[in-house]
Amino acid sequence: MTDAVTVKRALLSVSDKSGLVELGRDLAARGVELVSTGGTARALRDAGLAVKDISELTGFPEMMDGRVKTLHPKVHGGLLAVRDDAAHATAMAEHDIGAIDLVVVNLYPFEATVAKGAGRPEIIENIDIGGPSMVRSSAKNHAYVTIATDPGDYAALQGELADRDGATSYDFRKAMAAKAFAATAAYDSMIANWFAQSDQGQGLPDRLFANGRKADELRYGENPHQSAAIYIPAGPPARGIPQAEQVQGKELSYNNYNDADAALNLVSEFAGQDPAIVIVKHANPCGVAQAGSQIEAWEAALACDSVSAFGGIVASNTPLDGRTAEAICKIFTEVVVAPDADEEARAFFAAKKNLRLLLTGELPDAARGGLSIKSITGGILAQSRDNGRITRDDLKVVTERAPTEQELDDCLFAWTVAKHVKSNAIVYAKDGATAGIGAGQMNRRDSARIAAIKAQEAAGKYDWDQPRTVGSAVASDAFFPFADGLLSAAEAGATAVIQPGGSMRDQEVIDAANEQGLAMVFTGMRHFNH
Repeated sequence: MTDAVTVKRALLSVSDKSGLVELGRDLAARGVELVSTGGTARALRDAGLAVKDISELTGFPEMMDGRVKTLHPKVHGGLLAVRDDAAHATAMAEHDIGAIDLVVVNLYPFEATVAKGAGRPEIIENIDIGGPSMVRSSAKNHAYVTIATDPGDYAALQGELADRDGATSYDFRKAMAAKAFAATAAYDSMIANWFAQSDQGQGLPDRLFANGRKADELRYGENPHQSAAIYIPAGPPARGIPQAEQVQGKELSYNNYNDADAALNLVSEFAGQDPAIVIVKHANPCGVAQAGSQIEAWEAALACDSVSAFGGIVASNTPLDGRTAEAICKIFTEVVVAPDADEEARAFFAAKKNLRLLLTGELPDAARGGLSIKSITGGILAQSRDNGRITRDDLKVVTERAPTEQELDDCLFAWTVAKHVKSNAIVYAKDGATAGIGAGQMNRRDSARIAAIKAQEAAGKYDWDQPRTVGSAVASDAFFPFADGLLSAAEAGATAVIQPGGSMRDQEVIDAANEQGLAMVFTGMRHFNH
């Protein structure tokens, strides 16, 4: 093996023809023989370049609608031969196999075909066979062959050829081989995932393939000593934070992505409804409200826990207006997420140069399917997304007193928020706004008490006659195992309760609710969020 390999013959066969002609002209100017197939050959000829058809190289015609064209010994022999091996050289000479020094291939657009909603026959036809075979042969034999699979690498390839008088170095070929194997692995995993999940309906497939492209390297992870990056999954992802337009502000950190995603997922529960505002801190909502106007929703959400809102993430389900933007700018805010923002709103945010403004264009479907994946030591946990939702018809009244219409509204609002609060979760809500949120405690009695304390602090700050937990509905993400959590909520002034039910002590909790005059409904569904 020698370090420098001069490119004398190149095989080009691409689906994405970006940069193809420019590369072809550069190669031709260096005296490189161009060999190509189908539409790639036509594109090069249309640009006035001399191209040898693959059938001229193989002595065998393309057939079966192009399914069989490059799967031939004269192609793969030219790619796989070890040039300085005497037996290989003899075989090449005996069978008239010429060396191929450069392969430029990108694959049939399987991902795009699936994304556009094509039928099964068209999807199957867009599974490339010859392309991956050539890529793998070239990459395996990178000691002698250069492989390019990404049009984004053409400039680097041309620079390499210019710097080395028409040759490539071993280090360059090795780097391109690594990218090539990553490309075929990603391609095959997309196909395997489609067959398992879409074609065969396996929600939890026998083999799980994580397939993502690094979009950006982040400054660090949750802490400065951790490295981090953001990856975009293959296939048509839901439009989320990575796809949002960042209008202004510093680069997003790992924690920004995580917290903004939590805010976006919660605010998406209110898509198409009256204005809703979500404020998130450390992946937990600290204030959520829905009102007739955006500014009213902001003010009510902020009032729930204005202390925690400092340095938080704000999300809106409707395009931001100037009045609300001005109010948001009065406190330190890390990130603002919304479908859009009017010119007045953008002007207010522009005065806060470090504030990140992210415009999603649309909200993700809160009811979408998919998998949630978590790495653990020695394994990977996978589950279907928690897209469960409850309507009034799903509720079961279990107390002597049935909830009023307003209490039902507040119960469902509190339940929606509790789904997005870390367990153990307790959420008080009144008149479409959170009154207190207790998150992440080891028992739900403490969560109920913490949420009530926050409500009392808010009442003191805003000089209210009483905390908003008085007359509120309270949601528990899982059943009350004992009556103590429910009694804490009653002490805070809650009058209605929504919880999954299903505890061995349900009757004890129901009896306690009746004694307190509470109305309680069971959902039959829980929302643990660890």
